[in-house]
Amino acid sequence: MRTVFVRTRAAAAANPLVVAEQVRQLVPLLQQQLPPPITMNLVFDNTVAIDESINEVVVTLIEASLIVVVIIFIFLGSMRSVIIPVVTIPLSLVGVLTVMLLLGFSVNLLTLLAMVLAIGLVVDDAIVVVENIQRHIEAGVRPFEAALEGAREIAFPVIAMTITLAAVYGPIGFLGGLTGALFTEFAFTLAGAVIVSGVIALTLSPMMCSQLLTMETSEQGLVKKLDDFFERLKLRYQETLHSALSYRSVALVISVGILGSIGFLYQSIPQELAPIEDDGVVYISGAAPLSANLQYVEKFAEKVETLSLAIPERDRSFIWMQQNSLFSLVLLKPWGERERSSKEISEELRQTLGASVAGMNLYTFNFPSLPGAPAGLPMQFVLTSTVSEELIFQVANNIKQEMQRSGKFVFVNQELKFNKPELVLDIDRDRAGELGISMKDIGTALSTLLGEGNVGRFSIEDRSYKVIPQAQQSLRVSPESLQNYYVRTVTGEMVPLTTIVSQRVIASPNKLTQFQQLNSTTIGAMLAPGVTMGDAIEAVELIAAANLPEGFSHDYMGQSRQFMKEGNALLVTFLFSFLLIYLVLAAQFESFRDPLIVLVSVPMSIFGALVPMTLLSSLNGIMPGTFDYASLNIYTQIGLVTLIGLISKHGILIVDFANKLQMQGLDPAEAVERAAVMRLRPILMTTAAMVFGVLPLLLASGAGAESRKSIGLVITAGMSIGTLFTLYIVPCLYTYIARSRGAEPHFVGVVEETGLVTVDGRQADWVGRD
Repeated sequence: MRTVFVRTRAAAAANPLVVAEQVRQLVPLLQQQLPPPITMNLVFDNTVAIDESINEVVVTLIEASLIVVVIIFIFLGSMRSVIIPVVTIPLSLVGVLTVMLLLGFSVNLLTLLAMVLAIGLVVDDAIVVVENIQRHIEAGVRPFEAALEGAREIAFPVIAMTITLAAVYGPIGFLGGLTGALFTEFAFTLAGAVIVSGVIALTLSPMMCSQLLTMETSEQGLVKKLDDFFERLKLRYQETLHSALSYRSVALVISVGILGSIGFLYQSIPQELAPIEDDGVVYISGAAPLSANLQYVEKFAEKVETLSLAIPERDRSFIWMQQNSLFSLVLLKPWGERERSSKEISEELRQTLGASVAGMNLYTFNFPSLPGAPAGLPMQFVLTSTVSEELIFQVANNIKQEMQRSGKFVFVNQELKFNKPELVLDIDRDRAGELGISMKDIGTALSTLLGEGNVGRFSIEDRSYKVIPQAQQSLRVSPESLQNYYVRTVTGEMVPLTTIVSQRVIASPNKLTQFQQLNSTTIGAMLAPGVTMGDAIEAVELIAAANLPEGFSHDYMGQSRQFMKEGNALLVTFLFSFLLIYLVLAAQFESFRDPLIVLVSVPMSIFGALVPMTLLSSLNGIMPGTFDYASLNIYTQIGLVTLIGLISKHGILIVDFANKLQMQGLDPAEAVERAAVMRLRPILMTTAAMVFGVLPLLLASGAGAESRKSIGLVITAGMSIGTLFTLYIVPCLYTYIARSRGAEPHFVGVVEETGLVTVDGRQADWVGRD
């Protein structure tokens, strides 16, 4: 069915979902104004994938909330205890939505993703507070005093954890380019949620503990069983930790080994800007020879449509054609009604098109996953020089052939081609002069017959039409048609144009382009399955180094240029975040040593995240397309930055409590051993809440699943393995790095006649007059 397409594009500041909804409402109204034979349908809406992705993230948000509630209950065993940290979730979300409103943020995919991560984060501080207060109640302290004492005791680490986690997102929020535009709202949303949860943990949570927790709560059946279980776990952990501290040099060797392996693991993982998402569409593009017309292209469009109809997952499709090219969209059934992804279908269709259709370059592709990313072929290699186009073409052709032989690309196209047939007319000036025919006469005749110029208008039934004089189509298709063209001599006689003109056909460049004021050509390529942008650029760089002669340089455009510019932006941000957190912790601990002990858990966590990514990316090389999300991309790098703040919480809890125990007279080894054992339960609780809270991201499917899997994999693996290392490596390194504090005198006040003395804000019996 022949159609006319009307494309609607949202303005830069407009919300595409709002624009799409308005278009949907407008289509039926326009249909009513059309004559009966003409119908108007909305055939393609690219906001469907966005809407579906948002719905998936909202479902994930609900799932994460329920999972976190269950995890807290499993660790505490009492609904009274569970209510206190769970209340933090809705209050923190309401608070962060208020912050978003004040900052002018919108509820979008990335801010919703930030809220999913926040579910596991916001309960951490409340968990630590509740666990510490409950410990005091079990020791026999009344709930009110236990709430005051427990909150006072844990206030410093809670504040330190809150500021640390909020500070880690500061550098992300101030990034430039596309990365900064996308993740500023993500970073500030998470930071806002963490700050709100920290305030709630130090105010509302202690108050609720004083009213809800009692000694009887700790003696209930399930709570008692859980307490007994964790006591046995603490004893077992203390035994293994004591053994580790006895062989602490082994821990030092393991730490050095892990630090040394991070660089190797990082380099072995494929790199790309973002994983390809399933947007429910397969895109087909085709290019015919430059001399082809619409009739030629239409024949191949029919073949493309036939192959599209054979796709089981196809919902509908359409094609539009230009002079020598075509573009087709195959819209797939909803995500829940098919098993194959658009990427798998696209790859199968590409192979079918290559085997079944000859005479036209046809290939399938996926649009970039990141909004605002440039369209076109993913790899766009730009060759520049000051030499002629002929020499550039020769060098580019060599590069193209090497790229095809590399096996990294399934389609390679060179923009500069000397395949444009150009008819050159050589005028016999002497003969033309004898007949009195000027150059202007010849140019006017050719322009009129071939130029399709508009010389006027006429009206019929109140409609205006252009007047375009030209030769019939049959007289414009071949050079032999010149024999039928005539030009007027000075005497008014009409003579054939071939009397004074001879002709020849030459091959000319199809286009002349410049890049940064140099002659250039672009070589576009489609990446082979399982090949990431980092792999492709590495291969092209090696080819360029071996084949570019002197005087030639190269650059990139499109998605490849964006990857080169922004692919490592978050790596620099990671280093800044690490440095910023070190300075924040140094100010809070008033020490340059303690932050080193806290942050030693960060490389352990990074190692824990990189190991499964390396393994899965290796499996992806064997089974292309299975684990595409296991790459170093913008989402996994965001996850790595997030790990800095997440894993630092454990170190803060251990180091702060160990310092306090040293001040009570314990040596560093005893202090850190007791501190690690005492903080085992909250550390395991916060880790479990975060890991299981992001589990729905790791198991995501449907629209936008690849990006959610990427960040879910990093946080799940990084927190799990990083926590295990933290529980043993941090105490061992504490004995090496931490300074010996010794017991501090606690005399504040004067002896009164009543026989009591004020010590640390409390009255105690006076024992002696030392």
